[in-house]
Amino acid sequence: MKRRLFLSGAAMAFLASCASKFRTYNGPEVTRIVVMKGQRQMYLMHNDEVLKAYEIDLGFAPAGPKQIRGDGKTPEGAYYIDRRNPRSDFHLSLGISYPNEADVARAKTLGMEPGGDIFIHGARRRKDRKGPDWTAGCISVSNREMEDVYAMVRQGTQIDIFP
Repeated sequence: MKRRLFLSGAAMAFLASCASKFRTYNGPEVTRIVVMKGQRQMYLMHNDEVLKAYEIDLGFAPAGPKQIRGDGKTPEGAYYIDRRNPRSDFHLSLGISYPNEADVARAKTLGMEPGGDIFIHGARRRKDRKGPDWTAGCISVSNREMEDVYAMVRQGTQIDIFP
């Protein structure tokens, strides 16, 4: 009886651990993230080696760099991962350091604000836009993929976003 109870408890603990959205990663360090907007691809890199590649969704107006708040564009340029959000409305998310000084200056010349809160995050919710590019300027992968990205990428990691 005690053995059966122990095995049942062990099985429940194992299943509970499988359900966690927080994964571990013990491979090579992700030294850089490369996003190719036109190809809808994101690469996690270790130096010049591609560790993982993901198909991505972008802002609802994907052509060109983000310039102002609300334009629906995903930024282009050199940034870094500046925060981690385990309680994201989009499963998990990693913050991108947009806007940088150049982004702020560009928006000011237009008499506008540059916007912010740009993330790599999980999948759309029921209430979100339909179609391949649906975010407000973020980069989206599936929730399962985001679990891997969240485990692999550290705060401070460089991210380069290309047209």
